[in-house]
Amino acid sequence: MSRLSPDLVPSIETGRLALRGHRPDDFADYMALWTDPAVTRFIGGRPSTREEVWGRLLRNIGHWASLGFGYWVIVEKGSGRFIGEVGFADFRREIEPSLDGMPEIGWAIAPDAHGQGYATEAARAAIAWGDGHFGSRPTACIIAPENGPSIRVAEKCGYRAFARTTYKDKPTIMFVREV
Repeated sequence: MSRLSPDLVPSIETGRLALRGHRPDDFADYMALWTDPAVTRFIGGRPSTREEVWGRLLRNIGHWASLGFGYWVIVEKGSGRFIGEVGFADFRREIEPSLDGMPEIGWAIAPDAHGQGYATEAARAAIAWGDGHFGSRPTACIIAPENGPSIRVAEKCGYRAFARTTYKDKPTIMFVREV
């Protein structure tokens, strides 16, 4: 059986966090994250099914193999606890204005790790990697207008709102970060 080379996904460390590639054995933690209504409230609007979580996990593994970038698992260094994910993707979203050609950053943090600055710390680490990888290409993110904590993370990381639109029939704010 072929496995993704561990060298394909760069490891990143911050003061409190370790970012690493997704693995199939992350499934139980991933299930807990993506079936939690507090996590999915602004991302999809409902808890994910087992099948959807598995597909998301495989998509994240495949992003690195196919595009040379993707999402990392976020682990608390002190405890080894899985606390979420952060990274860049090309989702080919059907959204206007288009995000085509712009890597899209995103993050999701387990509720018991909310309010501790982990999303900002992880996003800043991913962005530092992205600045070296993407060069002068801008990056983007989309956030529900009601998701104040994620809007604050985006703004702290240098993203600015550039459009209000809808995505899957829900209001959405599009943010961009120029290098």
